[in-house]
Order: sequence, then structure tokens, then C-alpha cells
Amino acid sequence: MIRTLLFAASILLSLYFILMAMAFYQQEKLIFFPENLPANHVFNFEQEFEEHFIPASDGVTLHGMLFKSPTSSKGLFFYLHGNAGSVDSWGWATKTYTDLGYDIFILDYRGYGKSEGSVTSEKQFYEDAQEVYNYVKNHYSESKIIIAGYSIGTGAAAMLASANNPQLLLLQAPYYSLSDLMKSLYPFVPSFLLKYKFTTYQYIERTRAPIVIFHGDKDEIIYPGSTEKLKRHLKPTDQVFILKGLGHNGMNESPEYKRKLAAVLQVEA
Repeated sequence: MIRTLLFAASILLSLYFILMAMAFYQQEKLIFFPENLPANHVFNFEQEFEEHFIPASDGVTLHGMLFKSPTSSKGLFFYLHGNAGSVDSWGWATKTYTDLGYDIFILDYRGYGKSEGSVTSEKQFYEDAQEVYNYVKNHYSESKIIIAGYSIGTGAAAMLASANNPQLLLLQAPYYSLSDLMKSLYPFVPSFLLKYKFTTYQYIERTRAPIVIFHGDKDEIIYPGSTEKLKRHLKPTDQVFILKGLGHNGMNESPEYKRKLAAVLQVEA
């Protein structure tokens, strides 16, 4: 009986180590869910938009979309979207921002949309965001740029804000760090296996610009306690809004979010 139990335990342990090895070497597939678009894909948005192709330092071409406000622009939202889809699906959320009188630029990460390559490291992910941000700064004064991130994009958004001087940092459904989020979602996976740390809390401590955080109290992916933890690292003047009844998706369409964002920006909703 003991021998049988030991044999069963050894099998389970072996399976666990195999699964952990797969999680380590295949973790990009567990974090990023890109929608790839052909180079000749035609976008069908009602708003005015421009496609931009930006070369990264290693020669890979990154793609982003600029949506224009129908009125005189008050500035630009530099938007880093979530871990699934592409600008083809995220572009429909831009009306929330153009209606407030802002232009909005959405970057597709490597392997997303028409962007070439694939995400292979946290360093590369950050460097791409910085290079595209530098490109955007050639067209907009940084004092009128709002860096915004949703979900997986909040880590890179916080990094950018800490290394630059935007008008504002806006975080939607942020995580404290990706390691902390993994403990919540997959407690059986050792955190040291995670190559992507995305330490949002460290970056917001270094951010000089005002910070505004929005999080749904029913978020089923990034637990709302993540924002509660981030509060300890904010400046006294930074703002946090918990949206009642909102899950992980649909924030940009939320009437409450739109009203509160307009109030933060001091514009009419």
C-alpha cells in the first residue's frame, strides 16, 4: 500500500514539474492573446483615423492607430490596451475619448494587429512602448499627453509615466504586479517561474505626474484588492475610483466611468 502511494505521488510530482516547465517556456501564450491582422486589412471605423507604422530598434515594424477628435484637440491619450484582441477591436472604445475632445493613439504590441514579431520579454515590451511614445512626442507636446493603460497595459503605462513627463497617468483595472496577480489566479504556480514581473507599484512610486485609477468592484480577472494595495504607493493628490457593479471588461463604455473621467479632466461629458 505504501509503495503504491509513493508511486502515485512520484507520478503526480513528475506531472507537476512537467506542467511548471511548460508554464515557464510557454508563458507568453498564457499572458498574451493577440489577434493578428493581415497587412492589407481594411479598418471600418466611423471616426477619422490614421494608421502609423513605427520601426523598433531591432527592425520590427510596430503598428498603431490615431483617432482624431471631431473638435479642436485638447491633447492625446496614449493608450496601451489589454492582453487580447487588437486595435481592430479596441478601436471602438476610442469614441469615449474623442467625445471628450481628445485624440487617442492605440498601440498594437508585437504580434497584435499589423505589428510584426512577437512579445518575448518584459524588457522588449517596455522598449517598444517607449519607442512609440517617443514617436508620438514628435507630434504632441508631452504636457498634453495622457498615458493610459488597461489591464495588461497598465504595467507598461506606469513604466512610461515614471520615465517621462506626461500630463497624467490613467490606469484602468491595474494589477499590483503580475507576480501578485498570478498568486491570485494560479496559486499553485511558483512566482519565480514568471519572467514578466510588471511591478506597477514600483513605477507609480516614481511617477511625478498625477495618477488616476479606475477599477470595477466586480472585476473577475484582476481582483479589486490590487488597487487597494496600489493606494499605499500613491501621492496624496492622486485619485482612485471604484466603479460599482463593473467587471473586468466594458469600462470604456461605462456611463459612470465616462462621467468621472470627464470630471477629472474638467471637461463636459
